[in-house]
Amino acid sequence: MFKGFRVGAVTLSAVMLAAASGAQNPKATLSIQLDKPLHAVSPTLYGLMTEEINYSYDGGLYAEMVRNRTFYDHGWSGVPHWNLVHVGNADAIMTVDETDGPSEALPRSLLLNVSKADPENQAGVRNEGYWGMAVHPGTTYIGSFYAKADTGDIGPISIALIGDNTGSALASATSEPLTTVWKKYEFTLKTGNVETSSENHLRLTVGHAGKVWLSLVSLLPPTYKNRENGNRIDLMEKLAAMHPQFLRLPGGNYLEGDTVEERFDWKATIGPMVDRPTHRSPWDYQSSDGLGLLEFLEWTEDLHIQPVLAVYAGYSLKGAHVPPGAGLSPYVNDALDEIEFLTGDAASTKWGAVRAKLGHPAPFPLTYVEIGNEDTFDHSGSYEGRYAQFYKAIKTRYPQLQLIATMPLKQMKPDVVDDHYYQRADEFFDLVKHYDSVDRNGPKIFVGEWATREGGPTTNFGAALGDAAWMTSLERNSDLIVMASYAPLFVNVNPGGMQWESDLIGYNALSSYGAPSYYAQSMFAEYLGTEVPASALQGGSHRFFYSVTRDAAKGKVYLKLVNANSTPQPLEINLDGAGKVGESGILVTLGAANPAETNTISAPTRIVPVKTTLKDVGSTFSHTVPGYSVQVLEISAR
Repeated sequence: MFKGFRVGAVTLSAVMLAAASGAQNPKATLSIQLDKPLHAVSPTLYGLMTEEINYSYDGGLYAEMVRNRTFYDHGWSGVPHWNLVHVGNADAIMTVDETDGPSEALPRSLLLNVSKADPENQAGVRNEGYWGMAVHPGTTYIGSFYAKADTGDIGPISIALIGDNTGSALASATSEPLTTVWKKYEFTLKTGNVETSSENHLRLTVGHAGKVWLSLVSLLPPTYKNRENGNRIDLMEKLAAMHPQFLRLPGGNYLEGDTVEERFDWKATIGPMVDRPTHRSPWDYQSSDGLGLLEFLEWTEDLHIQPVLAVYAGYSLKGAHVPPGAGLSPYVNDALDEIEFLTGDAASTKWGAVRAKLGHPAPFPLTYVEIGNEDTFDHSGSYEGRYAQFYKAIKTRYPQLQLIATMPLKQMKPDVVDDHYYQRADEFFDLVKHYDSVDRNGPKIFVGEWATREGGPTTNFGAALGDAAWMTSLERNSDLIVMASYAPLFVNVNPGGMQWESDLIGYNALSSYGAPSYYAQSMFAEYLGTEVPASALQGGSHRFFYSVTRDAAKGKVYLKLVNANSTPQPLEINLDGAGKVGESGILVTLGAANPAETNTISAPTRIVPVKTTLKDVGSTFSHTVPGYSVQVLEISAR
């Protein structure tokens, strides 16, 4: 009975699918006037917004493998992510020493008190990493730590990468003998023909009784472009494939912090790691600040994009604010110093010289500076005055910079206003005409955070449809919208790694993947012209969206088509005003069986773009857009 019912259900489903495949929406006509450009496309339209959330930096982009490397995370049940190691009959205990560390910035350490050990029976600690440590064959890992001992005869520290399930050493090294003063010790671990796995940990042990203090324990795999303190290769490659033009840094809430003291204090994030005090992020975990201001800027340099610098403007998330006036002046001066760090001459400015001393004599390009973040949440009403104080000081010294306000202002016109949108797909479908009628005499728009919030930990295909529909609006209004960036960018998919659903790129210690929304954005950014020609759509479904841009110098037209219906959308396309239209083009399709379909860490490429040849193209031609799909048509037209 049960089996018969299931067969019948499958047969009925097949009939329903067949019927659906035969149905389609009413035919639409899209007319494009190529010889009538309406406006230029912003050259910085698509970019990246970054934030320390979902373990985006520590445990994510920043390649550091050791978790809680400075022992600032500690609780009632011991030292998080660290455990004792006893080999043979060795014996030891560990505690956090709050009074002794390798520097003024790091005044604490892990105290390992070894009561019994010898070279064959060692005692020490192990670190579990960020939900494991990814180990690959034939790979060199660069490590270091700060240490001291209570006596000069405790000997060296033995370091090893250990397989969780075997206990075998995958790579090992030995430090120089410890001394009674704080010192940095460096080592390398080189794996042989080992199995690729993330089920590994780092072990540090000694073979002599005594006390050992440890701090700033670090292990880095190969990094993107071999940066000394760099980023994960796979994640940087995914960012590069998005074809971004800018990076908004260092983040939104991460910039503000929960309190003024927990803001992103950029001066505390530059220089040697041992001089960076770390700080608590607003998502309830400690930020190592290994990814500091200079590393953010090197990130933009590695991707050949420009920074959009957000400066702390006197408001923090839990409501504390600094009113305009003398009390705000130190924060204004701090922002001026920060801009000088980016752009100042290495020979003639204080902070330009600091940047050069840190290994980067050349200044970084800078066009946009954002003053604060989401200051609509500041119920004191102080933002207008705070913005004006920053605006005056920055414009006086740097008149060429474009300054971004985080909310509309009543008493002055900012250069740019930052709008944020977190919506469901159907809400974005209703918003696609929002900017069509916005006053072009007002400030320019930076859509600094936006996302279709469907799916988790990364978005599903329904979200990709909402995102793509919204991006047609961004392109159509790119005379007004100078920049746009999705948020959040990253999520660690391990249990406990996510604080915010519907993210763009998911990962664990070993691998990463892009959500359907990631591929939609990559498609839109890769196939983008320099101008928006006049166009009009007649007929079609109310869940069908399009945008068209043209690059006259390349002789290319880029047509984006978004069908959020389950049924196909037939379309007649008229290309007017072109002397010659190629007979074939490029067709890129991103599609799914239904809006709930998605990619995961175990099925990372279930939904990816498929590139084929677009045939039978002419000044007038027919094309059918499949149900639940996002398409890009690249057409040659001169």
